[in-house]
Amino acid sequence: MKVLVLGGGVIGVTSAWYLAEAGHEVEVVERQPGPALETSFANAGEISPGYASPWAGPGVPVKAIKWLLMRHGPLVVRPRLDPHQWIWMAQMLRNCTSARYARNKARMVPIAEYARDCLKALRASTGITYDDRAMGTLQVFRTQKQLDDAHKDIEVLRQFGVPYETLDRAGCSVAEPALAAVSEKFVGGLRLPGDETGDCQMFTERLTEMAKGKGVVFHFGETINAIRSEGGAITGVETTAGTRKADAYVVALGSYSPHAVRPLGIDLPVYPVKGYSITVPIADESRAPVSTVMDETYKIAITRLGNRIRVGGTAEVAGFDLKLRPARKATLDHSVTDLFPGGGDMSRATFWCGLRPMTPDGPPVVSGTPFSNLYLNTGHGTLGWTMSCGSARLLADLISGKQPDVDPADVSLERYRAG
Repeated sequence: MKVLVLGGGVIGVTSAWYLAEAGHEVEVVERQPGPALETSFANAGEISPGYASPWAGPGVPVKAIKWLLMRHGPLVVRPRLDPHQWIWMAQMLRNCTSARYARNKARMVPIAEYARDCLKALRASTGITYDDRAMGTLQVFRTQKQLDDAHKDIEVLRQFGVPYETLDRAGCSVAEPALAAVSEKFVGGLRLPGDETGDCQMFTERLTEMAKGKGVVFHFGETINAIRSEGGAITGVETTAGTRKADAYVVALGSYSPHAVRPLGIDLPVYPVKGYSITVPIADESRAPVSTVMDETYKIAITRLGNRIRVGGTAEVAGFDLKLRPARKATLDHSVTDLFPGGGDMSRATFWCGLRPMTPDGPPVVSGTPFSNLYLNTGHGTLGWTMSCGSARLLADLISGKQPDVDPADVSLERYRAG
């Protein structure tokens, strides 16, 4: 059948790839002049199924107050006269219980692990490269309390069979040699050897070219104005280039997905949470990370991408505001220079922000809808890069009428209706 994918970020492009692999005729509509120029452009670079966890959990409301008062805190809330912001925050708070955290975590880990396997298979079959490394993630704890509290995460890792290593200072320095010079600044770490890193934009650009080779047609620089429906089905999508028609339609518009489907009467609980990053050229390899280091105190990821260091993090609940705020850059600068002093040329750092499409419970929405030929692939939050290939493969199976390899109910829109 003919499938029209709305959105040209990593989620939209991987969706197009797997749909083409399944034998469908695929077109992609993207408002930017090329792929991966918004949220996929300069994310933290982590492919971290081991860290597939909901933001909403027990103790988070109290932690949030503390974070809001920190100078380099990981959370900023900018209240808006937007009922969707307040409803979304209330829904997130409702998920901050032990029972809901366990349920939501159990929904996220399988799709994240599946996505990693799909990415490995894709890499093996195509030879695609994207400054990729498979050297794990090291979560660094600056305080003994953080280290003691890690047992909660370790229990979850054990439950789902995720490989891990608990490390002392010396062990952290073996995994990341540059940390030996600042070992007094942390007490230990948790390493997930199965995690990977890579440049999401580079991957998406290269997969776009490969998808074109499979017959996928990309319409860049084309804005979506409206999705039209009749009799329980979508009849076309109005864009700045006219009306485009297909047999099936996929909304993969990230944080803008709710805007697209709300006129259809679909309540999609996805809200933007702005993240920031800096990209720093490496000045001294011996002082730079070899993979990804998670700074637990500031919730910052410091990732090696080729000859660059990508530093990403912070969560700013501020609607669709894309203003670059110097205070957020200061937090990123502080984390990387504190743990990897001299590793990067900070005078040449580039500053960026993007809107992560977050659901209030954590899992994405990869699902059909009340319309027979409309599908959703969105709401991945900070894990879009991590979950992209698995979500796209699941979506292609749903559209093709195949039994998916993971339970589609875990990421269905219906879970909100079921409470």
